[in-house]
Amino acid sequence: MNDYLSKFKKKNCLVTGGAGFIGSNLSKYLAIIGAKVVVIDNFTTGRKENTLDFEKLEIKLINSDISKQKETSKYFSGIDFVFHQAAVPSVPRSIAEPMLTNNSNLNGTISVLENSRLNGIKKVVYAASSSAYGDTDVLPKTESMNPSPLSPYAVQKLASEMYCKTYFDNFGLRTTALRYFNVYGPFQDPNSEYSAVIPIFIKKALENKPITIFGDGTTSRDFTFIEDVIQANLRAAISKASDGNVINVAYGKRFTLDELANKIIDNVNSKSRIEYLPFRKGDVLHSLADLSKTKKLIDYNPQFNLSDGLDKTIEFYRK
Repeated sequence: MNDYLSKFKKKNCLVTGGAGFIGSNLSKYLAIIGAKVVVIDNFTTGRKENTLDFEKLEIKLINSDISKQKETSKYFSGIDFVFHQAAVPSVPRSIAEPMLTNNSNLNGTISVLENSRLNGIKKVVYAASSSAYGDTDVLPKTESMNPSPLSPYAVQKLASEMYCKTYFDNFGLRTTALRYFNVYGPFQDPNSEYSAVIPIFIKKALENKPITIFGDGTTSRDFTFIEDVIQANLRAAISKASDGNVINVAYGKRFTLDELANKIIDNVNSKSRIEYLPFRKGDVLHSLADLSKTKKLIDYNPQFNLSDGLDKTIEFYRK
């Protein structure tokens, strides 16, 4: 099953946003399996503490802004695979700062695609988002559904996906867009007002502080462990069948925020109680992925259910 990992040995891989949560985990994994890794990050949302072992792993770190196409073009020279993870990944922040997030999330993607085209990159794997679906009456969400983005972030991610497809259609640049569903795991920042729900819940539970849920707790999500996301990125990079496609990346099961909070409280034996606040603008009510296309095109097989993923994540935050 892991034969695909050998295909990255001695390959030159560029990870944009490699100081971020997903990008840093992916960069380290690539280095461990024998790839030569270059990371570009401007540290808008990336964190220095995620890069502390880069030197030991021989990961080259470049502090630069990927939206500056001409400035960053030279870093794409001689690269085999580009994993485009760089973004300002927050629905609330995109509502607060639509211009800033658009520059990172959309202009940054066009710049990466253009530099990949000019430098003859073998394949670009793009970190898209399930937020493109918006609220759908039908679950699970399939890639054939009409998108219905509810926030500037979702629009930016959807437009970037479409740019990936048009670069494939018009220039023959091989691309695959991975629609991530609520990714979590070690090295995710719990301290920002824009942080994702799982690191925030874990931090509050470990401190025995109240856990805040926006809405009535029945909102549901398909939570995806970081190691499954890494698997999807690597499989997509070497898959010809997925060229020009958008595919879901998730576990394939949903949990309510109430269930999630109680799982975390029980796991850490916390005294935290749950508090409820009104729903936030742009938040999707329910999310669940159909994975049939993903399994068919890249042979994806998620390994981590929520309990297993939470165990590994909570262990990281305890340390």
